[in-house]
Amino acid sequence: MDLVTAFAAEARSRLDDLVAGQLPAIRRAGRLIADSVRAGGVVQAYGTGHSEAVALEVAGRAGGLIPTNRLTLRDPVVLGGSSPADFDPLAERDPQTAHQVLALHRIEPADIFVIASNSGGNGSTVEMARLVKKRSLPLIVITSLAHTSAITSRHPSGQRLFELADVVIDNLAPYGDAVLETEHGPVCGISSITSALAAQLMIAEAIGLLSAAGTIPPTYLSANIPGADAHNDALVARYAGRIRTGAL
Repeated sequence: MDLVTAFAAEARSRLDDLVAGQLPAIRRAGRLIADSVRAGGVVQAYGTGHSEAVALEVAGRAGGLIPTNRLTLRDPVVLGGSSPADFDPLAERDPQTAHQVLALHRIEPADIFVIASNSGGNGSTVEMARLVKKRSLPLIVITSLAHTSAITSRHPSGQRLFELADVVIDNLAPYGDAVLETEHGPVCGISSITSALAAQLMIAEAIGLLSAAGTIPPTYLSANIPGADAHNDALVARYAGRIRTGAL
């Protein structure tokens, strides 16, 4: 088997299926994001493991919305002053991590959350979703329904992420994520690719709705083009103390 050709074909097929099948959910997510931004809210994005890449697609992305903020497992160290030695490599499984991370961010009533998790069953992601719903904030979830339907949640409640969401976007990854069967086992994870497309599509929907309503969308220019810093800094200043800039 030519794995390169096979994976390229599989990826194209799943991306096409995502657009065809998940577009209603993606449009609903985009509407919620547009409503939040119009009301002065910030899109709060959270993902652990490889799903952190999905949060990076939502928050601080060139061409994306400026009122976006990323929450990470490292926040107690980077933002909270904890010792790096205290960082637990299994922190994503601990519900208490969500409390520690959320406490370091300024969350307001107009905000909206996007939580990405392929498995949808780790303690910190489920607990973060529960905390979001306790605040009565809208929650968009990007997950693999095939995978999460086949697991037992690590959260004490037994809940999985999709059960707490206002909008669920299925990234169409299979159980275990890898899409190609070989004699040595399944290979080539797909969730990062499909989830990134889903994230970009819902942001595109939000930007389109803001424009159609006569609102100039507050979007980032790439920092690597002339004039971008002045453009970005002026808009970032509107959300001082509410959004994280930079890669950490």
